[in-house]
Amino acid sequence: MTDLVFTGGPIWTGRPGPRPEALAVRAGRILATGRRGDVLDALGGGRFDVVDLDGRLLVPGLHDAHVHPVSGALERLRCDLSDVYDRPGYLRVIGAYAAANPAAAWITGGGWSMSAFPGGLPRREDLDAVAGDRPVFLPNRDHHSAWVSSAALRRAGIDAASADPPGGRIERDPDGTPTGVLHEAAMDLVTPLLPADTDEDYDRALMEAQRYLCSLGITGWQDAIVGAYAGSRDQFGVYLRADRERRLRARVAGALWWERDRGPEQIAGLLRRRADAAADPGGRFRAGIVKIMQDGVAENFTAAMLEPYAGLDARGTSNVHPERLRACVAELDRAGFAVHFHAIGDRAVRECLDAVAGSGNTRRHHVAHLHVVHPDDVPRFAALGVTANIQALWATHHEQNDTLCVPYFGPARAAHQYPFGAIARAGGRLAAGSDWPVTTPDPWRAIHVAVNRTEPPDSPEATWPAARTPMLPEQALTLEQALTAYTAGSAYVSGLDAEIGDLAAGKAADLVVLDRDPFEPGTPLYDVHAEMVFIDGEPVG
Repeated sequence: MTDLVFTGGPIWTGRPGPRPEALAVRAGRILATGRRGDVLDALGGGRFDVVDLDGRLLVPGLHDAHVHPVSGALERLRCDLSDVYDRPGYLRVIGAYAAANPAAAWITGGGWSMSAFPGGLPRREDLDAVAGDRPVFLPNRDHHSAWVSSAALRRAGIDAASADPPGGRIERDPDGTPTGVLHEAAMDLVTPLLPADTDEDYDRALMEAQRYLCSLGITGWQDAIVGAYAGSRDQFGVYLRADRERRLRARVAGALWWERDRGPEQIAGLLRRRADAAADPGGRFRAGIVKIMQDGVAENFTAAMLEPYAGLDARGTSNVHPERLRACVAELDRAGFAVHFHAIGDRAVRECLDAVAGSGNTRRHHVAHLHVVHPDDVPRFAALGVTANIQALWATHHEQNDTLCVPYFGPARAAHQYPFGAIARAGGRLAAGSDWPVTTPDPWRAIHVAVNRTEPPDSPEATWPAARTPMLPEQALTLEQALTAYTAGSAYVSGLDAEIGDLAAGKAADLVVLDRDPFEPGTPLYDVHAEMVFIDGEPVG
């Protein structure tokens, strides 16, 4: 492996102090940073190659702290609706996919937006018109609801007499007839009927996800659900196989899925999984985190709120009873697991913080999403050492949020949305992720929103009248804070900060050369992209 010297442009180390002039890499590790002459001296006169930054910024490889890579890649490879934003477009894509895949027993994929339909609810008749009598199962972008055809409902035996399952809801017409939307656990009435994905399908999806994420400058990630969920099979073996065969180049932390209808008895199985990952010789995949999904999403009123949704007699759903949650988190903490919580509503956020407070709190627990956080809970992140795992791209005025969420929050709660700035000012640690395929994994579009609290101007969402108005601008972050969240903060919650997260000597040479210096005033952050990516000092792509 040839030694490398990066020079000729700015270098953001993610550490205090002035920007160095050069950075040297030897044997896949950062050897030295500093003045060019000092860095060359550290190489000892041996042969090296120069990477001319030509004024472009060198940064640590970014780490996505909340992402679903295999699901995202499978959707890209199937009926992918993620780049379409209206009902006619969805029907056109679904119809074209059905015509191009006549042998497919089911039409699967997903990525539709609730804002494209009245009340956020598409109907089965549309699918019937473009797919005929073939069953269709298409999760929406947040994977908390699915659009299904009449054929899918028939095969699952779902009709007007069917009861809503615990933790789920079947959308219905006034006479009780299912309309074609299944929320949360109701999706599981259909998912057992879907064609089984093969190992080859998942291997191909993981490699496509790795290629795509690395092309964006993401050199590692935390897979936010490693387990079977919403029609996706368990990916644990896929990661182990890729790691063992040295196909996995990215550094991955797996958040093992917590089955919400079970209790601490499942910890023994999680410990075996953690041990299996640690014993794998590849060393790229670790599984020391557990994912608990404490509530749903605001759009379908399953996000757990302290007070009822405006105009409704509903406060959302706590998937794990708060007392049971506290007991389970305490057991997980004692077993050495960090907990990665999903919490959208203010009650869910409080329940997660309360659970950490009642545990030994010796691990790197983190709460993702944070759509609504009560002001009383903002300082608790710092006080408890809980990291806010933010999905910054969501913190804008866009149609889905402004029409399906804000009216049901009411003005007071709407002022508590995505309080990233307040958490940071209170001393809280931030990590950052995309939740892809819910939204794009491009980190620079999320960083644009974190800094500006507006939609990227080239986004399809930017046509919404309020999209250029900052959402709660006092909650904006600086570019330094946002980039730190995507590097050091995310490495920390994934337990990888000894290896990555900044450009300290001795750390892995996971590096990204951007196409420009985003710290230059006036830089359109949403348009920044990775031009060169290195993992362990070796180029990727």
